[in-house]
Amino acid sequence: MKGQNAMPLEIVTIPCLSDNYAFLAHSAETGETALVDAPEAAPILAELSARGWRLSHVLLTHHHYDHVDGLAAILAQHPAQVVGAAADAHRLPPLDIQVAEGDTFEVGGEPVQVFDVSGHTLGHVAYYMPQSRAVFTADSLMALGCGRLFEGSAPQMWASLGKLAALPDDTTVCSGHEYTQSNGKFAETIEPENPALQQRIADIARARAAGEPTVPSSLALEKATNPFLRAAEPGIQANLGMTGADPAAVFAEIRARKDRF
Repeated sequence: MKGQNAMPLEIVTIPCLSDNYAFLAHSAETGETALVDAPEAAPILAELSARGWRLSHVLLTHHHYDHVDGLAAILAQHPAQVVGAAADAHRLPPLDIQVAEGDTFEVGGEPVQVFDVSGHTLGHVAYYMPQSRAVFTADSLMALGCGRLFEGSAPQMWASLGKLAALPDDTTVCSGHEYTQSNGKFAETIEPENPALQQRIADIARARAAGEPTVPSSLALEKATNPFLRAAEPGIQANLGMTGADPAAVFAEIRARKDRF
């Protein structure tokens, strides 16, 4: 069964390394399973084995070692098609499918749309599954944060975040790291009067105390609480002494403050 009649994919979050996340997206109908990023092999192979799933695709978001280092060992047991950005192909592991902004391919009968979300790195991509209402953002949009600008510019990252913020509010944001609690401490310095943020900080504290992940999150929650998506908010602009400024400039100030935090 393909197209609009396909069931949403089952998405599994896998903690890796000290604070990374990988994700599996599995189709019960076709049996296909995609892995998003490969920080390390052991926990991913264990999850696949426990569920009796075989990999059909590996979707790479960017070239950093903590998103690709487990790939060779995973492919040794699960030969799969490796998908990644054409713009990053020179420094990614070998790719079977090279993609760019606006491209669409299928996993488990579901279309996967590609977004260029450069900023953290140049050539960073996100993968959006509209039927499953999930977007895999790695180190672009993160839970209560965004990736440090190692290669791209602040206006570039602001534009990238804008693409993601334009997705439906009920989209699940599957990001790459468990940084949410420290991100919350910073967010509070930017918008201390935001009640939704205060509630989220309390919820994060409870989740972490119970050893539960705070990833994935909902796009609606990110738009209500994540300071990096809220650079156009009058309250934040006032707090920063930047009322009426270009939101890209406000974003740049927020990112600079986070770098020093």
